[in-house]
Amino acid sequence: MSTNRSPEFHPRLSLIARLVAGTLLMPLAAVAQQAPQQQAPQQQAGQQVQQPAAKPAVPAQAQPQAQSQAQSQAQAATSAQPPAQQQAPQEAPAVESTVTVTATRTQNRIDRQTYDVKADPATSNDSVADTLNKVPSVAVDADGNVTLRGRNNVQILVDGKPSAMMQGENRAAAIAALPAADLDSVEVINNPGAQFGNEGGGGPIINLVMRRERSPGGFGVLNANVGTEGRNNVSGFGSYTKGRYSVQGAVFRREDKRENSGETRRERIDPATGAVAPSTQVTDGVDRRLGTGFNAGMTYNLGEKDVLGATASYSENSNDNASSQSYRSTTAAGTVDNEYLRRSLSEAKGRNYSLGARLDHKGDAPGEIFKLDLRLSGAEGDRDARSSNTYIVRPPLNSPANSRQAYLTDTRVADFTGDYELPGEHGVIKLGYKVARNSNTFDNSYFDIAGGVESVNRNRTNRFELDDTTYAVYGNYQWRVNEKWGVLGGVRAEYADLDMNQVTTGQRVSNHYFDVIPSAFVTYGLSDDTTLRLSYAHRIRRPGAGELNPFVVYIDELNLSSGNPNLQPTNTDSLELGVETKLGKVDTNVRLYARRDSDLISERRFLQANDVLLTTRENAGSARSGGVEFSFSGRATEKLMIMVNGNIGYAEQDVLGSVRDDKRSATSVTGRARLMYQMDRNNSFALMLNAQGKTLFGEGYRKAVQSADFNYRRTLTPALSLVLNINDLFDSQKAETFTETDRLREYSVRRGSGRTAYVGLTYRFGGFGNMGGRRPMFMGPGGPGPHGGVGGGPVFIGPGR
Repeated sequence: MSTNRSPEFHPRLSLIARLVAGTLLMPLAAVAQQAPQQQAPQQQAGQQVQQPAAKPAVPAQAQPQAQSQAQSQAQAATSAQPPAQQQAPQEAPAVESTVTVTATRTQNRIDRQTYDVKADPATSNDSVADTLNKVPSVAVDADGNVTLRGRNNVQILVDGKPSAMMQGENRAAAIAALPAADLDSVEVINNPGAQFGNEGGGGPIINLVMRRERSPGGFGVLNANVGTEGRNNVSGFGSYTKGRYSVQGAVFRREDKRENSGETRRERIDPATGAVAPSTQVTDGVDRRLGTGFNAGMTYNLGEKDVLGATASYSENSNDNASSQSYRSTTAAGTVDNEYLRRSLSEAKGRNYSLGARLDHKGDAPGEIFKLDLRLSGAEGDRDARSSNTYIVRPPLNSPANSRQAYLTDTRVADFTGDYELPGEHGVIKLGYKVARNSNTFDNSYFDIAGGVESVNRNRTNRFELDDTTYAVYGNYQWRVNEKWGVLGGVRAEYADLDMNQVTTGQRVSNHYFDVIPSAFVTYGLSDDTTLRLSYAHRIRRPGAGELNPFVVYIDELNLSSGNPNLQPTNTDSLELGVETKLGKVDTNVRLYARRDSDLISERRFLQANDVLLTTRENAGSARSGGVEFSFSGRATEKLMIMVNGNIGYAEQDVLGSVRDDKRSATSVTGRARLMYQMDRNNSFALMLNAQGKTLFGEGYRKAVQSADFNYRRTLTPALSLVLNINDLFDSQKAETFTETDRLREYSVRRGSGRTAYVGLTYRFGGFGNMGGRRPMFMGPGGPGPHGGVGGGPVFIGPGR
């Protein structure tokens, strides 16, 4: 329990009776099942590729971190695999001369689902944000906010580690700039195990696995794309492996344009008389963004038992914005009391950097390994905005018409972890520790401009600092019960010390939390091609820096924001039951899940004078949710492959801003379908359809949204390909939100850039890597192995602390 929590006991997870029966999904699978499966042409999904004898492999210690770790974990995990997936104990994975390549089967890992994003042709042009929007149950809105199954407290890790650029306000700019071509896969971890920490969100985890090339020799890829209205991007990846060492690196440059428009209609309600005073706000704006950066890594074998690794990355992004806003409000009697036109220009720059070092030591016992890993990362932001108001009807006591705002942010993360793994006769034990420190600084300055002279507005200027230090230890034990049953149990003990300093007001607050966090995973091999998976996890979501800052931060003329230093963590208990099987010729994955949140951190909005809205945070009751998540994939014809995935969810939570003890509930249907047609060996088409269901928040809800993307790929030569991408094909994306409280009713709609098109080239050179064992260009779940290769089975313990 946390030392600052209320003494009230938090109820444990209660299953929700509204879970949708899996039988509702059978008709979808039956459609694809009726089509006979045929062997595909060369280079298509589902084929068997005859490969020559493999070259001598580089020692496992010399492989990149994500790969070498996954291999050692796969070896350790065999004791809990179902019969069809077991392998005899051995020190290195067996090399098969025949490999079955599949792009539609979910990777068999007990605690996560892995999606092979590099198999999607559009990754040569997409950003990480674009790619995340294609992953089942993940959504990224126009502001860069990431949700998973409707939850917004999502951690994003990079190669299993926290990074400063993926925290707070830095994350939106980072995922919009980073190229998807640098990704190997995306791991979705809805129920994180004891090895994963609770900093940076504490909810479900999305792990970005960066691209690695393990084959001896050299390999490289270059991508270049040109889009509408001046958009363009280039990226490159290369690697070289020989003997004891392996080096790799990537560079990118992306120039983008984002247009936005919106309208907000607000009704202020007098609680005493019920009188309504309406207002209308219409906005238009355009962003021009430029992002550049690189990353590099190296591993070196010191001998038979030790390997050293180092990584470095740096990126810069800039954003120039021009916007206009017209506003008009009236009293309840219909008299106009405020009307103006506001024009704003802003310039923003951001810098992200990281350094990493690791040491892997192989013990004397088979499978014994000890790992040390140190990561240092930072993110700096600098934004300057100037605004000018032209009043038609000016309200009393208003600020000067001209103003300037300056925002400085600085986030630094130091993360030091150690892990020890020892396989035994009946199971695998894994122990680890973590010491981490996150430092955040927000420096907001506001200047009134009168007669061309700037003066500091003390009421809108503040500096806030937060230091978060975490100490944690964890233990996991993976037990092979018998040939069918496998169990993984773990517990994590975590102590966090938060030191908050509101420099402007001199207010200092310290919070201390101590939590014992359990998790459990069970697998059962029902048959050769059917596996059942059950998991439970308890998680702690601690508030972030922006949610804790008590100072009122000025956003614009109508919106203010402040945090709450008294926020307590949200406790989450989640339960999930999954079935992975085949329905005829269709790979099928169905997961039932339920979740309960207590002391939920929610936004609360209060109307101030002159129609100004103050948004703050508070612990507001509880929330329950549940549903069924499904994925079907298979070949409808020899040339047509179909993948359908979706989520049918139910959510219920306490209503904020109401004098009654109300609850709001909603059933949300989210779905994605990808159709890939291989016209011939050189031409392929792909259509992605997306539908995001209704989403609840504390004071209202967000309506469903739909979109579609199109991709065409033509192979010009074995090394050169032409790619065409059209995003938001039907120009249908918009976000509509409704707020309903006792004092406020509001409707808001926002529209993005609309339809955009890119055409580009992809060129591969060098050894082309182990292309025979790779999955085809199809956006689907990963193959059966740790990274889609042979030697699969459940891998219980992945990277991350």
